[in-house]
Order: sequence, then structure tokens, then C-alpha cells
Amino acid sequence: MAAAAAKAAAVALSAAGAVAFSAERAYADGGGPSFRFPGFSTSPAPPPAAPPAQQAPAPAAEEKRKVRNDQPRTSAAGFDPQPLVDGVAMLQEIEKSQHGKKVFDILKQREDARRVEANTKKVELQRELAAIELEKTRVDYDERKKLEQQRAQIKSQIARYGDELARKRMQSDHEAQRVRNQELVKMQEESAIKQEQMRRAIEQQIEEERRKTDREKADIEIERVRKEALFKAEAKAIETKLSEDVKRRLLQEQAKAEKEKWVQAINTTFEHIGGGLRTILTDQDKLVVAVGGATALAAGIYTTREGARVVWGYVDRILGQPSLIRESSRGKYPWSGVFSRAMSMMTSKLNKGSNSGNNGNGFGDVILNPSLQKRVKQLANATANTKLHQAPFRNMLFYGPPGTGKTMAARELARKSGLDYALMTGGDVAPLGSQAVTKIHQLFDWAKKSNRGLLLFIDEADAFLCERNKTYMSEAQRSALNALLFRTGDQSKDIVLALATNRPGDLDSAVADRIDEVLEFPLPGEDERSKLLKLYLDKYIMKAGEKHEKSWLRFFRGQPQKIEVKGITDDLIREAAAKTEGFSGREIAKLMASVQAAVYGSKECVLTPGLFREVVDYKVAEHQQRRRLAGHEQKNA
Repeated sequence: MAAAAAKAAAVALSAAGAVAFSAERAYADGGGPSFRFPGFSTSPAPPPAAPPAQQAPAPAAEEKRKVRNDQPRTSAAGFDPQPLVDGVAMLQEIEKSQHGKKVFDILKQREDARRVEANTKKVELQRELAAIELEKTRVDYDERKKLEQQRAQIKSQIARYGDELARKRMQSDHEAQRVRNQELVKMQEESAIKQEQMRRAIEQQIEEERRKTDREKADIEIERVRKEALFKAEAKAIETKLSEDVKRRLLQEQAKAEKEKWVQAINTTFEHIGGGLRTILTDQDKLVVAVGGATALAAGIYTTREGARVVWGYVDRILGQPSLIRESSRGKYPWSGVFSRAMSMMTSKLNKGSNSGNNGNGFGDVILNPSLQKRVKQLANATANTKLHQAPFRNMLFYGPPGTGKTMAARELARKSGLDYALMTGGDVAPLGSQAVTKIHQLFDWAKKSNRGLLLFIDEADAFLCERNKTYMSEAQRSALNALLFRTGDQSKDIVLALATNRPGDLDSAVADRIDEVLEFPLPGEDERSKLLKLYLDKYIMKAGEKHEKSWLRFFRGQPQKIEVKGITDDLIREAAAKTEGFSGREIAKLMASVQAAVYGSKECVLTPGLFREVVDYKVAEHQQRRRLAGHEQKNA
């Protein structure tokens, strides 16, 4: 391939050289009209002035420069268009070749060499002009010298002939000087005009060549982009067509199998039904009993179903958990969850002091800034003492970026303070429409039935607790907000209201007035990120193979593969913590889940430092890309 490309480049260069040589020959002859291409034209510059001795060329030389023109309509005098045609064909072949770019680079270098040669010729012409000027000065000097000699002779004649000859001599001197001055001025003007014409012709030629090269480059780039886009579109269309054909065949085979199965089942069913119907229809007594039994059975089923639905709806409305609650430590009904809560309380009392938290901070899996964690613990103790002394509870506002542990902190705060816990989200209120007010009142009525007190955590609170003067806020949302403000107007001894939001400035002023404690949850620092990495490393890697299923089916299922950890040291964890600056706790959890997926995707199921660093670097780059996209969208907004 390289030899073929080199051969094609050599042929192209020879064609381009033939074209250039033909153009230069036609330009150098100067006798005929200038050659022209569509969109391009060159006008020959006038030849430089020759010395006086060379002004009249010999007739034989003029006859030699005349060139026969057999095609006056298709070409200029002495210009053969065939090399241009061959050059264009060769350029098209080079363009289709995969080494076309190299060939055009060679042509570009040759063009640069020609430009340098033109500049060199320009300098030589300037030198010739300087030589002409020098020769003119020498001739002038010789003429002045002869003049001085003539003056000497005239002076000797003045002595003989007197004043009349002196007067004639002075007149002749003045006339000769005037003529010489005119000739000198004329020669200077002609020289300046010729020099300017040569400069303009050279600049015009260079500019035309540059424009031609730029146009050729643009055409080549447009053609390349067009072919590439066409190739990609064709490949995508072929791929789509193949995938559609495969899917269509699979669906047809599946539909055919399903059809055969159902046809067989229907035929079997109708055979049994037909036999039974023939038996019933032939015996009148059996027919009457069958019709009566079917009617009674249908009436009993309908009555039982509708009665159970009405009774269960009434019980669920009176005793059940409100539909707005997504998660709660209380059971759905008062009698549900008693045994599980008793067992959890017993287990927590037995483990108290010996196991104060998975991470050693006595606050479960929540890793917070030390000052913030201390503040949350103080609020938990204060809430527990408030319940003990039957004092009114204090409402709270948690705000900060997503994934910083607001929900987990509220759950742990409720557990530490001895309260029940219920979670709802503000986005569930808007779809309720006119039923939102009723659901809000049912929620607070249900919360008041808790004997231990209840911490009601409203996540994404700004979804329905925003300013009431917002134009996009519906009347139903305003009514729901007013209902919540009505139920929280006075300090309560039964409910702790905890709101979480990423945009605290959007909350209604009346809602902000009901908040007693405000806690900011910032992004974790390097120490917190290191603790979170260790926590989720233990959760997703160290304990990944442990079985937590308690049903009897665990004896019939396969044992999950245990992950082997090699070389994961504290220094590596600290290195990863330094790289993950700006990550939230949720992002760190997703990072370790990605590490787990990468380990399960490997053959050995071994976590090595190289694999760990690779996943961390990939997730860091992904985080930075998301931040850049978010910043770009904000700028566009």
C-alpha cells in the first residue's frame, strides 16, 4: 500500500509539474493572450526594461518565440490543456486513496517551494534594477567627463572667438542639461512603474494560489465529512435493520409458541366443559340444581367481596396508616409490629454499651461533621428529655446538598430520642389535588395516636411548602399548605416536625416561622469521606457474601461468592478520600457499589488496589463531567 501511495504521489507531482511548466511557459512567452480558467485568471506582468543597447531584439529571436495555435477556441497561444485534464483526474484518484492527505502535504510543500522561488526571482529582479541604475550613473559620469573635455575645448575657443562663442556655448549647455534632466526623470518614472507592476503581479499570483489551496482544502474536508456521515448512517441503518429482524423473528416465534399453548389449553378446557354441559343438559334435575347453585354462589361471592371491601375500608380509614407515609417505624395497624418492636428493643438493650454503632460513633451508619454530629446528639437528648417532662417539642429544618445524610440523621435522631419515626415526601401532595387537605388532616390525626411521640420527617419540603405567592402554585397546593400551617400553629407535645430541603429560601415565611432549630448538612470533608469509604467497604465488600435471608428457602439456594480483598490499606482509603472531594455520602455509597460490581465482573472476584483506583478515577471523572454539564445548563438557563 505504501508503494502504491508513493507511486500515486509521484505521478501526481509530475502532472502538477507539467501543468505548472505549461503555465510558466505560456506566461514567459508573453506574445499571446493570457490563459484563463473558470474562476481564475492571470495577467502577465510587463517584462522588465532592457538596457538601451538591448531595446531592439533580433528578428530571428522574435520568430522563434512565435508558437503555433491549432486550437484558438480552447487554449491560449502555446498552452496545452491536456496536462490540466490529466492532473484533475489524478487528483480525484488521490482523493479517493487513503494516502491522499500525504500527497496533498507534498503538493503543499512544493507550492511553498515555488513561492520561495518566486520571492528569489523578485530579489534578483531588484538586483538587476540596481545594476541598471549603476550603469546609468556610470554613463552619466562618462558623459559629464566628455562634457568637461568639451568645455575645456570651448574655453580655448572662447579665447579665440570671443563673447559670441561663449554665449552660444552657454545656450547649448543649458539645452543639453534640460534634455538630460527630462530623460533622467522619464527613466526614473518608467523604472518605478515597472517595479510596482511586478510587485502587484507577484502579490496577486501568491494570493490566487493561496485562495485556490484554501478552496481545495475546504472541498476535501467537506467531502470527507459527508462520506463519513454517510458511512455512519448506512452502518446504523444496517444495524437497526438487523436488530429489528432478529427481534421480529423472536417475537413471532414467541407469539407462535404462546398461541399453540393457549389453543391447546382452550381445546382441552372446552372438551371438559362440553362433556359437563352435555351431562347437565340431558338431565333436567341436574340442570336446575346447577343453575341454582351457580346463581347462589355468584350472589354469595359478590356479597362477601363488597361487604369485606366496605368493612376493610372503614377499618383502614379509622386505624390504618395514612397513604402519604412512605416509611415508618410504627406498624400499619396498632396491633401490627408489636412483636418486632419488642424484639428490637430487647436487642438494643442487650447490645447497649458493647456495640454502640457500626462506625464506633454511637450514631449508626450516619457519618457527619463532628460539630454537626454533636449538635444532632444534643437535639436527640433534648427531644428525649422533652418527652419525659411532657414539654412541647421543637420543630427542625435540615438543609444542604442532596445525599448528605438528612434523612438518615432524622431517622437516627428519632431512634435515639425514643420517638416513632414517619417519612413522607412533599412531591406526593401535589398529585392529590382536592384530596390533599383531607390527607394532611388524616396524617396528623394518625400521628397523634403514637404513645411514644412521633417525628414526622417531610423530605423535599419545598415541593408544597413554597411561597404562596408563586404563580405556578395551584389552589389545591395552597389549601394543603394552609392545612399544615393550621395543624402546626401551636407547639405540639405529640409531633416533632422535621423538614428537609435543598432550597431553604423557597419555603413560605409562615413555615419558616414554625421552625425552632436549623441545621445545615454540608458535603463531607476528607476525614468524613475516609470514614464513609471504610463503612461502605465493610458493607459492600467485606460482608458482601454473607446471607441475611431468614426464610427456609435459604437452605435451597446457592451460597454467594465471597469477595477476597488484597492490598486495600488505610493509605489507599485516604488517597481515595482526597480524590473524591465534592462527593456526597450517597455518591460515596454508589462509588463502593460500583467497586463491588467491578469485582463481580472480574474473573477472580478479588479486589486489588489497581481495580480500586481504576473505579475511583472513573467515578471522579464522571462526577466532574456532571458538574460541568450542570454548570453549562445553568449558564444556558
